[in-house]
Amino acid sequence: MDTTNASSPLRDYGTVNKPFALKESLSSVVQGKMGKKKEERQPLLVSSNEPLNDTYDRSAIPRPDLRNSPDNVVVHLAGGPMEGASTPDGGVPPPPKPPKPDFDPVLNRNLEHPTSNLDTMIHLLKGNIGSGILAMPDAFSNAGLVVGTVGTLIMGVICTHCMHMLVKCAHELCRRSQMPALGFSEVVETAFATGPSVLRPFSHAAKIMVNVFLCITQLGFCCVYFVFVAANLRDVVAHFWIDLDVQVYLGLLLIPMIVLNWVKNLKYLAPVSLFASILTITGLGITFFYMLQGLPRTSSVHAFAPWHKLPLFFGTAIYAFEGIGVVLPLENNMETPQDFSGLTGVLNTGMVIVAALYTSVGFFGYLKYGDHVKGSITLNLPPNDLLAQSVRLMMGLAIFLSYGLQFYVPMNIIWPLIKDKLHTEKAQMYGEYIVRTIIVIFTFVLAALIPDLGAVISLVGAVSSSALALIFPPLIEIITFWKVGLGRYNWILWKDIAIVIFGLLGFGFGSYSSIENILNADKS
Repeated sequence: MDTTNASSPLRDYGTVNKPFALKESLSSVVQGKMGKKKEERQPLLVSSNEPLNDTYDRSAIPRPDLRNSPDNVVVHLAGGPMEGASTPDGGVPPPPKPPKPDFDPVLNRNLEHPTSNLDTMIHLLKGNIGSGILAMPDAFSNAGLVVGTVGTLIMGVICTHCMHMLVKCAHELCRRSQMPALGFSEVVETAFATGPSVLRPFSHAAKIMVNVFLCITQLGFCCVYFVFVAANLRDVVAHFWIDLDVQVYLGLLLIPMIVLNWVKNLKYLAPVSLFASILTITGLGITFFYMLQGLPRTSSVHAFAPWHKLPLFFGTAIYAFEGIGVVLPLENNMETPQDFSGLTGVLNTGMVIVAALYTSVGFFGYLKYGDHVKGSITLNLPPNDLLAQSVRLMMGLAIFLSYGLQFYVPMNIIWPLIKDKLHTEKAQMYGEYIVRTIIVIFTFVLAALIPDLGAVISLVGAVSSSALALIFPPLIEIITFWKVGLGRYNWILWKDIAIVIFGLLGFGFGSYSSIENILNADKS
């Protein structure tokens, strides 16, 4: 009985039937020579110990984080070979492979410093709860108590819905382009490039437009932060010591602001944002303590303000919901991005907290101080109370520490354009510090030119925030899902058109009213 190993036939032939084994070995040598060239042309997809068959799962290999790779600045989308592309033998390159329908961008991210759900929630709250929340009583004075309350809640719902739209479109476009993550401007560019053919030539122009609005918005926030901190510091110092011009405090803040914004990694800003959030919560708590004391009757303030003031309310309110620019960076840097959306996800939870705080601060602040309310509610607190003065210091420090998060977005847009022109690692290191310093100085100059806090907030909100938060997201959704379908009776299309019209009206009337306010303030 033959007890040799059946899994080694060549070895068995060597011991049992040598002529047959020789014949087989010669045949294999001939076949090997004939197939050598054919084998050399095959790509090395797997190692020798892995089976090469149709069931091989290529998705098991994690994709690199293409966003931070200098070799992947230009993304080639499906639709034709890249210019200058050719095969090694000079022939025509094969057509691009269709995207995998089961590609999940969330599972194909490889981040060096991912943020946890708590980190993301902290950044989201700090990205939305800034100086805008303290300007809500001023916004209510331009709308009235009833219109301000209802309008703020409606604005919060619409802005949160637009954030969800942006994230949903980003995931869909990531699947189409086989990319693990896309930024705001990249989402717009990819939507145009893969959308209706008539829009494809404008994809790059659309990306540039969004980047410009992002820079204007975020740098506008930074200018407001400069003015806010300087105004509160001036109020405290003027009460206890000496009254100096607000430009003096802006100059004193410049060097600390530059040093703070030399921090490059969003992960390292989490402790700073946490401390700023604690200061903000404490300051808001003390502010409520003052606002809720001796409240007058609701009949003492206007329920409805004159119509010509509503654009100013819109500008301030849309500025307050200032987080649209940081939504995708936060979601892209999450360790578990699947927890970002959803009914009880990080986004909804954070925005419910934000909307509730905005509405309550605006309602009680306007009810307490009426038409005498200032651009920041902290400036209305009693100056002789040490506790009230501590609120100004706390909120000023919190906004100062929040500057870095708002600075993160424009820096990520501007720096790659300059980095490509610096060819050594040392030049790039020093170049980044120089660029960060120049941008901070730029926001300082703008803040010094228009120190009127309320006017700056309303203008920034009307011009840039309305475009990013209310106009671009619905347009992106229409373009992205145009071929797929926009719901029964095209209800998604009509809903998005209504949001765009609302955003355009706010953009036009809000900008006009804000500029008119600034010019009239200079004349008076």
